[in-house]
Amino acid sequence: MGHSLSSNMAKKIYQVKNMNCASCAMVIESDLEDAGFACKCSFAKQTLEVEFDEKKHTEEKIHEVVKKAGYEIA
Repeated sequence: MGHSLSSNMAKKIYQVKNMNCASCAMVIESDLEDAGFACKCSFAKQTLEVEFDEKKHTEEKIHEVVKKAGYEIA
């Protein structure tokens, strides 16, 4: 009998500043995945889509990881 995680899952979409190429998007994705987030970053759209468990992670952590990678969430 599995338990549903969906009730704790949040999905957020952010605009990201300073992304200059597809490699930038890959760096952000990689760093967030290393921190335990499921995400998709689009250089073309300048967006970051993140799914996370609100019991384990906070939006502040997303901002922190993105900033540490050298980018900024608008």
